[in-house]
Amino acid sequence: MSRITELVWQLAEPVAARHGCEIWDVEFVKEAGERFLRVYIDREDGVDIDLCEAVSRELDPLLDEADPIQEAYTFEVSSAGAERELKRPGDFERFMGSTVAVKLYSARGGRKEHVGTLTGWSPEAVELEENGKTEKFAASEVAQVRLRILF
Repeated sequence: MSRITELVWQLAEPVAARHGCEIWDVEFVKEAGERFLRVYIDREDGVDIDLCEAVSRELDPLLDEADPIQEAYTFEVSSAGAERELKRPGDFERFMGSTVAVKLYSARGGRKEHVGTLTGWSPEAVELEENGKTEKFAASEVAQVRLRILF
């Protein structure tokens, strides 16, 4: 985590708590030549636009006061989403047994994406059950792990 995202997380955490939610992630990225600061929130009973707006309105002046970013950027508060990315150990522990999509840097078995039930995780590997078979992917192979909602 960068110094900017760490500071924003620290500022955002108590704000989110006051609104009955938690911070899922903070990212500061450059897209199409523009900078974006995104704070993703989560709540057990779901996140709606009103909650995003309330957190944004309270956090915005704190960001202005702390001034952690010297360049122009767009600030957004958003839901973590149903198909959120799993990044931290607690994310994997929380969603053990859930359906996930594991995206790989290089194809394995002719595919770069494998979908199955998350059955194991360590800093070295991700394990999932796919079509009745256990697959283990080294962390160095894994580009991303996201929850997957199947209909």
